[in-house]
Amino acid sequence: MSRPLVISDCDEVILHMVAPFKVWLEESQGIDFDLSGGDFGKALRWRESGDFLAPDEIWKKLGGFFDTQMDSQLPIAGSINALNTLAEEADLVVLTNLVDFRRDHRAEQLAAHGLHAKVYTNQGPKGPALAKIIDEFRPTKALFIDDLAQHHASVKETTPHVMRLHLCGEPMISSAIPCAHEAGHAHARIDLWSEALPWLSQQLKD
Repeated sequence: MSRPLVISDCDEVILHMVAPFKVWLEESQGIDFDLSGGDFGKALRWRESGDFLAPDEIWKKLGGFFDTQMDSQLPIAGSINALNTLAEEADLVVLTNLVDFRRDHRAEQLAAHGLHAKVYTNQGPKGPALAKIIDEFRPTKALFIDDLAQHHASVKETTPHVMRLHLCGEPMISSAIPCAHEAGHAHARIDLWSEALPWLSQQLKD
């Protein structure tokens, strides 16, 4: 029998990523990280020269972080409990923008924090990937949670019936990122799990 489905992003929704990434860069890579301007492409500077990292250098550092530092990612307050609570009434999957060979490591990482969920990896906009997940599960209703506005726009375009919550649990960046709710691409914007859980639970009941 079909059940509701919750599809959640991971980084900055379930687990902190930018905070441990910043620590790793500054303590071991000779790079200063400042995302206060809201532009990730202008957030990383070589400490010695003051030059911005080129895009390919940023991608290499992100890869290096996920290769060696995933164990440093800690849960965002309330995320594990909230998602496990929702999983009592709905199926739960994680849709994360990592390269495919990291899927098993991500699943193990989440399980170590007490969240056991099927993990789907993706690159680029999430709408097409989410549509495939919907086709697989055929849920009675679906809820999508992500921290980036562009993914809400993509999901709205491909599967507009999916309820969409914009949630960024990392205070370091939450005020700097565009709001999908203000843009009309998400049904709500809530950055605290203590407030998001009641909203999500109500959507499952409605």
